[in-house]
Amino acid sequence: MSQRFRAPNTLRDRSALLGVTPPPSGRSSPYGQSSYEPSGHRYADDLENQNDEALEGLSAKVKLLKDITIGIGNEVRESTVQLSQMNDAFSETGGILAGTFRRMNNMAERQGCRWLWYIVFLILVFWFFIIVWWIRR
Repeated sequence: MSQRFRAPNTLRDRSALLGVTPPPSGRSSPYGQSSYEPSGHRYADDLENQNDEALEGLSAKVKLLKDITIGIGNEVRESTVQLSQMNDAFSETGGILAGTFRRMNNMAERQGCRWLWYIVFLILVFWFFIIVWWIRR
């Protein structure tokens, strides 16, 4: 039975069936064959050169990405230090303002309502100077 399905030798030879096949580059085109015929060693050198060029391009892109990420890391570190310093400064300012308001409330309790009249008088003088400045401008 195996003899009945045995194909002749011409059908087993791939080049006889398909003709000259392009090199196994992973690409095929239905638009015809190129005029370039691979010639062994030279074709391998061309492929290696293409691979080297692609590798150089990828290396440049990786270096660029590395530089960008290093820059981002440096910026984050600097921003963290700056935010920490601002936090310390705001905490210090909050302490100073809390002490000032505490002293002002102590003064107000000792003097009664007299301090309120001083503040109203200062606000009226301030507005008077602003209005005079606005008119003379």
